[in-house]
Amino acid sequence: MTKIVTRLFDTFSDAQHAVIELERVGVPHGDISIVSHKDDKHGLAHVREPRDDTAGGAAAKDGGIGAAAGGVLGAAGGVLAGLGLMAIPGLGPVVAAGWLASAAVGAIVGGAVVGAAGGIVGALTNAGVSKEEADVYAEAVRRGGTLISAKVADDKVGETEAALGQTPYVDVAERGAAYRSAGWTGFDPDAALYTESEIQKERDVYAVK
Repeated sequence: MTKIVTRLFDTFSDAQHAVIELERVGVPHGDISIVSHKDDKHGLAHVREPRDDTAGGAAAKDGGIGAAAGGVLGAAGGVLAGLGLMAIPGLGPVVAAGWLASAAVGAIVGGAVVGAAGGIVGALTNAGVSKEEADVYAEAVRRGGTLISAKVADDKVGETEAALGQTPYVDVAERGAAYRSAGWTGFDPDAALYTESEIQKERDVYAVK
């Protein structure tokens, strides 16, 4: 049996470090996924709309994007070398790699088309994450955060959580409570995307003092 271990990070650099820690303890590249709000720090230019291809074509195109991205971020190796830009419904352009991103846009995973209608929330809940937490994760990425999710065997969960614990991550329950206290009621895939200035304000609120 496998379990999903998911963590949210306010900064892309923290998420990068977390991915490296996962790879260090032996989590296979194909079992790690990263989805991050796209901004200029990623240095990538190509964005694919989520439904401009068949699922098979989308998967193939993402592979090509990942190869191009490797020229920019490949120094880190592993999952980070495969980062590319794609558009996920409700999130807009994101920098992403791995099974979660593929599921969110309806690409082929394990020979089956998955997640085509569910976006990031559907992909997370299909993987076993609660709807309440999935909503917070998706909203946090929309507001500038980065999500890391790994599929691991039951006997590797403790080691995986310890590896992720090497980097400060967001308490998802506390972040959800903060969102709700400001009037948020749940992730709305049809809501207007945050502007870069709005995202910066969000980051300033939660920045480590």
